Amino acid sequence: MPPIAFVSRSDAASEAVWIDALCAALPQEAIISFSAMSDDEKQRAEIAVVANPDPEHIAALPNLKWVHSLWAGVERLVAELGPKAPPLVRLTDPELSRVMSEAVLAWSYYLQRDMPAYRKQQQHRVWQELEYRQPSEMTVGLIGLGELGAASARKLKDAGFNVIGWSRSMKSLAGIETVAGDEGLNTMLQRSDIVVCLVPLTEQTRGLLNASRFRIMKKGASLINFARGPIIVTDDLLDALDSGQLAHAVLDVFEVEPLPDNSAFWDHEKVTVLPHISGPTSRESSARIVAGNIRNWRQNGTLPPTVDIQRGY
Repeated sequence: MPPIAFVSRSDAASEAVWIDALCAALPQEAIISFSAMSDDEKQRAEIAVVANPDPEHIAALPNLKWVHSLWAGVERLVAELGPKAPPLVRLTDPELSRVMSEAVLAWSYYLQRDMPAYRKQQQHRVWQELEYRQPSEMTVGLIGLGELGAASARKLKDAGFNVIGWSRSMKSLAGIETVAGDEGLNTMLQRSDIVVCLVPLTEQTRGLLNASRFRIMKKGASLINFARGPIIVTDDLLDALDSGQLAHAVLDVFEVEPLPDNSAFWDHEKVTVLPHISGPTSRESSARIVAGNIRNWRQNGTLPPTVDIQRGY
């Protein structure tokens, strides 16, 4: 059976942990780090499992039938491998949806319960109770209704929040109000007390949240970005926070990561900085899903859903 290439830019120790997890889930397969493959093994490999791979390494595997990413987000993979890449499969993991929806609810509670204001009061030794707002008094708008957005919408709804979900084309989600298109996005922004961004980064979503959209948002609303940094125009967000148009931003993703020391976000009193931790990948769960997809392909040649290169996800 042809070997499976593991291709990443990680250090050897990190690669070894992933390869061990994949081998445990696929004991009948030979999974080999690209750096350890012979020329013959590179020629025979038909599958590559990848985590931020060097495009030159993928090109050095001339007989690949498909590539399985270990991440849900594939915008960098699509951009670097280009339109001539083998079919790309992104990770679709129910555990990731659960973990992300958990984070969305946690940080929505953080804003609903005025934790940024209490943090500021602590810094100034102010002992003062703020007026409590029920979840039912607040509307959370979700930008993106894929697997992560849908799971988050249900979690928020169960917690008592009013929820509006936006997608580019209309989707139906039981018990959730949904809108679509530019007009729908504007409507959602106007009505939401908290806006949560969960869309993939594409040419259409790059810069989606900019000055004009921040002006549309309800004055004093807050923003959570768990998607990708470039979806938000940084200077426009800072202006919206400084002017009081927006009350707070919880940011887990940035244009440059790690966030540079000189970024204005670090010291901004209206920004909570997180180190890209909202949707951590479960190695064991991911390995099981990758293993199942590979076994199906070996048995009947059926690929799981592949990335639409034109859409970018």
